[in-house]
Amino acid sequence: MQNISPFHIAIPVNNLKVAKEFYGKTLGLIPGRVSDHWADYNFFGHQLVLHEDLDFKGLKHFNDVDGKSVPVPHFGIVLPWDDFQNFSKHLISQNIDFEIAPYLRFKGKPGEQMTLFFYDPSGNALEFKCFRDTDQLFAT
Repeated sequence: MQNISPFHIAIPVNNLKVAKEFYGKTLGLIPGRVSDHWADYNFFGHQLVLHEDLDFKGLKHFNDVDGKSVPVPHFGIVLPWDDFQNFSKHLISQNIDFEIAPYLRFKGKPGEQMTLFFYDPSGNALEFKCFRDTDQLFAT
């Protein structure tokens, strides 16, 4: 796999204080710069910025993937296998309300992966996943 540059994603949140608590304390992300209307976090080496939009209401749409209703849109990260296992245990200890609890997707097929989905307090859907073999990331 090629070296990957850090991505930058900015998302709306309807309550910055609550979002900072969730991303910083619940998920355990390291905070960066902050202002009265936004805050950024180290999202596993990438830059996640929370922008306050008091009127934001998350969109709830789903598409069927491997027999599950996957939230769309969503964002997330592909973690190394052991990091995913540890992070999913951390989420369970934080009583995350999973939309899709951790499970093995595409079992025995190209792209086999562990995945999980949940919403932040503003209604943004997040996905975390891992592959035993990261060369399977784009397998068909």
